[in-house]
Amino acid sequence: MTQLFKLASVGLAAVLALAPTLPAMAQTPTGVWVQADSLTETPKYPEGFTHFDYVNPDAPKTGTVRLGTRGGFDTFNPILPQGDAAAGLGLIYETLLTPSMDEVNSSYGLLAEAMMVADDYGSVTFRMDPDAHWHDGEPVTAEDVVWSFDKVIEISPIYAQYYANVVSAEVTAPGQATFTFDQTGNRELPHILGELMVLPQHWWEGTNAEGKTRDIGASTLEPPLGSGPYKLASFDAGRTVTYERVEDYWAADHPTQIGTNNFDRLVYEFFLDETVWFEAFKGDQFDWWSEYTARRWATGFDFPAVAEGRVIKEEFAEDYNGSGAMTGFIPNLRREKFQDERVREALNYAFDFEELNATVFYEQYDRIDSYFYGLPFATTGLPTGEELEVLESIRDLVPASVFTEPYTNPVNGDPTKLRANLRIALDLLGEAGYTLDGTRLVDANGQQLEIELLMHQPTLEPIAQNLITNLGQIGVAVTLRMVDTPQYINRLRSFDYDMIYASWAQSFSPGNEQRFFFGSASADEEGSRNYAGIADPGVDALIDKLVVADDRETQLAIVGALDRVLLHHHYVVPGYTLTYSRTARWDRFSRPDILPEFGNGFPTTWWWDEAKAAKTGGGGQ
Repeated sequence: MTQLFKLASVGLAAVLALAPTLPAMAQTPTGVWVQADSLTETPKYPEGFTHFDYVNPDAPKTGTVRLGTRGGFDTFNPILPQGDAAAGLGLIYETLLTPSMDEVNSSYGLLAEAMMVADDYGSVTFRMDPDAHWHDGEPVTAEDVVWSFDKVIEISPIYAQYYANVVSAEVTAPGQATFTFDQTGNRELPHILGELMVLPQHWWEGTNAEGKTRDIGASTLEPPLGSGPYKLASFDAGRTVTYERVEDYWAADHPTQIGTNNFDRLVYEFFLDETVWFEAFKGDQFDWWSEYTARRWATGFDFPAVAEGRVIKEEFAEDYNGSGAMTGFIPNLRREKFQDERVREALNYAFDFEELNATVFYEQYDRIDSYFYGLPFATTGLPTGEELEVLESIRDLVPASVFTEPYTNPVNGDPTKLRANLRIALDLLGEAGYTLDGTRLVDANGQQLEIELLMHQPTLEPIAQNLITNLGQIGVAVTLRMVDTPQYINRLRSFDYDMIYASWAQSFSPGNEQRFFFGSASADEEGSRNYAGIADPGVDALIDKLVVADDRETQLAIVGALDRVLLHHHYVVPGYTLTYSRTARWDRFSRPDILPEFGNGFPTTWWWDEAKAAKTGGGGQ
């Protein structure tokens, strides 16, 4: 399950410590109203709970937190498939249900006070909270819910694909919105409908200050109307956005909101250049830094504020506890040269992760060897038990090697191993029809195998260069095309690349999003996350089985089978990941004694600490 409507990005993740047993598949009661829903366990918090355990209900409400982010923005419309929506819009808009940060895949009523799932899981009904209202005082209605759903699938191909199994959204009673599905038994669909971001129909269909009717299908920089804890106070187009806390926020005393949203203001500063971005942090232009470069984490924090204790470095395992990922070099199968599996497999033999980890990564990273790396159902060894039964049921549709060869990444790290692996790569390419012509690897027509690697993050250039250099030794011409973020996003959406370095984030309950990542229906759907262009009947068959799995053991068996099939098709050259996040902050904030299990909580549950701020100086009081 992937929360597509969350506006914050999801980082790569790995689990440090796993429970001895996995939770059973949750059996959300059907045919009755419930205040919470979970896919993998009974919700932790009972009806009538006062607040989440990981918050400080008495946290002071004051101060400003300044956040830096890369890129820019050109719209406050959160559902457009084109353009760059401003960071922080999730502070303005709300969803029907909201997750807790100390559970996996559990959500509690917010805009909707309760939900009812049909006995056959063929529909779900949400009952709106009568207290919920927009910032202009108008109630948040079931009509708003239906309108929001209809508009998002009309405007965005991404969401139309994601919600492909929803055949209707209707107001079925006063204050009640019902979603009906084209299948039964899909336990995830009610849950992901709870993630629907609700927009104000009356505002979007109204007129702006110039008397013009607003257009939900167009970009806009008009400050939006929301129902959330913050509203947009000011902005400098493409550079800065300031949100201020709503004093009469309707859910201020809601149990899911108590102890959260403790800052008077949140300011987002946008930077186009990463070096400038980091220098701005060092210069106290914003408060929090998330580090994604091993070298800078090891050597770049030697400035005076760190030595003086005014800037604190801290690693959080909690940020990596809730999800897993596959990240790496992804060849585009829409290009004919990558349709041969042997070509794709050869690329992996040329990636020398071990050298990078020793010389560039300061031994901080682990090599990924599963599409669900960091989660308890990442596969190892050969399939057994129910997982083997699943694979046997579609044996003719999956690679034969799934049954006979455990997937392992090639190991490099010294010249001897690299030479041996490059020979294997060259043999695979030879089997695919390529031959060496001097220093060039050419096809039957004498055309050299050429690959353009599209990137937008200069910090990844050393990683790219590793693959470029090694493939060059066997005659493959790889060029690096570094573009700005808007151009990269546009080319990504239209699949205009040979190869990229990207990732798929995974949850504790994989399901419908697998179609969006790997399903045939999304292979040619512009803007989908099927970056590789996978259109494989075996993969489709496994995804179809997964979305209707009715118990946890079956779900895990199918996920394992899917993992193996994806790996043995060599759709990606696996990259690397951390098991913790690396952060630095100006010491002006305090946090609850208990951090949530699945995130550090910043800035949602933290607060401005006047005593610390006085010692640190500067900041945004």
